[in-house]
Amino acid sequence: MNRIRKTFQDLEGRREKALVGFVTAGDPDIARSRELILSMCRAGLDILELGVPFSDPTADGPVIQRSSARALRAGVNLAAVLELTRDLRREVSVPIILFSYYNPILAYGADRLYGDALAAGADGLLVVDLPPEESQEMTSRWPGRDLCLIRLCAPTTPPRRMESIARGASGFLYLVSMTGVTGSGGLDLEEISRVATLLRTCADGTPICVGFGISTPEQVRAVASVADGVVVGSAFERFMESGLEDPDLGEKLGAMVRGLKAATRF
Repeated sequence: MNRIRKTFQDLEGRREKALVGFVTAGDPDIARSRELILSMCRAGLDILELGVPFSDPTADGPVIQRSSARALRAGVNLAAVLELTRDLRREVSVPIILFSYYNPILAYGADRLYGDALAAGADGLLVVDLPPEESQEMTSRWPGRDLCLIRLCAPTTPPRRMESIARGASGFLYLVSMTGVTGSGGLDLEEISRVATLLRTCADGTPICVGFGISTPEQVRAVASVADGVVVGSAFERFMESGLEDPDLGEKLGAMVRGLKAATRF
């Protein structure tokens, strides 16, 4: 069974929702990134989103943009992210989602990525700027469906398009909580609940995770009440950025994860 599906099944049995954590791979360098990510996974992350650094991350706010720039300066590319994935898989069993823009994948080769990602221990792929209408050029080169393709829905996505997106998704559906970029403020929990309920009618049992702008245990608990998982990204990267020179950063990140994870238990 795919690690993503098993994770959601296990969480449902424990009356918990998934805490999905986004981290830019290789920020500020591969060795430090590995150390921090392992601390977070061991502290209770249910699913890891491993961001592939990219020079033009148009869906991301300033915090993740800066983390991507630091990783790029350290020479991190998609091949390095795959090697980091392989290294992490030796230590942790949590599902790993590669979070990328399409350009690095196009340069690497879509068919090559499929096999290399699975061999490294990745469980899924999320491509921020590849809509369903354009994704065939990537997925048609995949020899199978073992690598889950995580699809995104926005709060402005109309119902008919939601149905189309849900049909091509596997692993989970990523519901963007607001219009704007990562790290934006102003969560409208009533609107999130409305859109999540609508998306669930066409999800055919595929779990729904909500992300963008979620940073506190209170927000995690509120969003988790209407979703199967909650994605936290900019809050982790902001905390990391403020303490990159702190030798105790890994321990402090672990405490942050534990606090957020506690809010997913009902």
